[in-house]
Amino acid sequence: MKAVFPEINAERKNQLRSFCHNAGIKFKNIRLLNLALMHRSVANESHIAGVRLGVRPEGGKTNNERLEFLGDAILGAVTATLLYRYYDEKSEGDLAKIKSVVVSEDILCGIARELQIDGVMILGKGEELSGGRTKNALLADAVEAVIGALYLDSGYKAVFSFVERCVMPEIKRVAEHGYHRDYKSLLQEFSQREWKAYPLYRCTDSGGAEHQKTFWVEVSVHGKNYGPCVGRSKKSAEQEAARKAYEALTGKPAPVGNAD
Repeated sequence: MKAVFPEINAERKNQLRSFCHNAGIKFKNIRLLNLALMHRSVANESHIAGVRLGVRPEGGKTNNERLEFLGDAILGAVTATLLYRYYDEKSEGDLAKIKSVVVSEDILCGIARELQIDGVMILGKGEELSGGRTKNALLADAVEAVIGALYLDSGYKAVFSFVERCVMPEIKRVAEHGYHRDYKSLLQEFSQREWKAYPLYRCTDSGGAEHQKTFWVEVSVHGKNYGPCVGRSKKSAEQEAARKAYEALTGKPAPVGNAD
């Protein structure tokens, strides 16, 4: 069944047009972009989704999860194409490692902040109050959803150009300077060196559908807790908590290095 998108108000249209201008993209159907920015937390908050935001696709699909699914596949395809095109000296294994970093949550949330997606996302009241605009997983998901929406709206050529602009600087950085460090190992080395102790990780919460769960993890180092941090797997949430703890304890950014 084809989705029907009611009109959105003039203020929201202007906000989305400003976003498109800053991102260097164009949408024929601005309501499709609006859906790409709508988190699933609005689904049961009809007064927010319907009145404040003015959007309710047919069938009640008032979230960006399907667009995120599509955008994830397109992001992977474009990134793989760029790696194949510009790094013919690298092996398949090296290309796969670079790609896994470039399309990771850690990189995508940074792209989202550069695009200022955090300012135009649509969140339910509860998610808004819990700091949803700062959560890496939500920001990364929104980037993928925008990619999916742009593909449906304007085709592969337009979305390829957009993704290339977003990820090519990251591809170059990773290819030239190495892959992400294992932040858990980095924190463990620091903790053992300073206090002869191991960091302790605890999953504080989880939620979402079985195939798309979100996890919150905190880490305890030398009697102090850091987090909780969110990720789409326990492993990614632990890595983010380890990075946060390391940076807080050392007072400097966690370094990027070779993961091998």
